Amino acid sequence: MSTIEFDNRFHQLSTMLQSFAYKLTKNGEDAKDLFQETAFRAMTNRDKFRAGTNFKAWLFTIMKNIFINNYRKKVKANTIMDSTDNMFYINSGKNVIANDATSNIMMDELTTMVENLEETMRVPFLMHYQGYKYQEIADHLELPLGTVKSRIFFARKELKENVESFYQSLEEAKAS
Repeated sequence: MSTIEFDNRFHQLSTMLQSFAYKLTKNGEDAKDLFQETAFRAMTNRDKFRAGTNFKAWLFTIMKNIFINNYRKKVKANTIMDSTDNMFYINSGKNVIANDATSNIMMDELTTMVENLEETMRVPFLMHYQGYKYQEIADHLELPLGTVKSRIFFARKELKENVESFYQSLEEAKAS
C-alpha cells in the first residue's frame, strides 16, 4: 500500500477512530491525545500493515492497545513503591492503629461498678447481660419473673446513676 493510499484510508476512518477514542476515555482531551498517538503509531508502523487485511481493525487494535497500556501506566503510577528497609512510608499515615486505652479504662470502671451492686441485683443483671432470657434467669434463680425483671431494671438504674455521678465528678475535677 502506498503512502498516499494509506493516508487516504486513515483519513476516511479518522471520524470513527475519534469516536472510539472518546468512547474509551470518556474525556475530550484524552480522546484527542489517544487519537493522535494512534495516528503517530499507525504512520510510523505503516510498513507492518499487510495488504489484503482489515485496515480498520488494524487501526482500532492499535488504539485499544495504546489505551490499555496507558491505563496500566496510570494504575502503576498510583501504586506506592516503598524501598525503605522497614517500609516506614507505607506503614505510616493511612493506617491508624486504634488506642483502646480509654475504652479499656472505661470498661474496667464499669466492671467495678457492676461488681459493687448488691448480689441480688448483680446476678440477674449479669445473666441478662450474658444473653439469658428473663424466664431462663427466673427458672435458674428460682424467682418469680416479675422479681427478675424489677431487679434488672433497678440494677440498670443504679448503674446509670453511678456512671453519671462518676463522670460528672471527673468533669468537675478537670474544670478546676
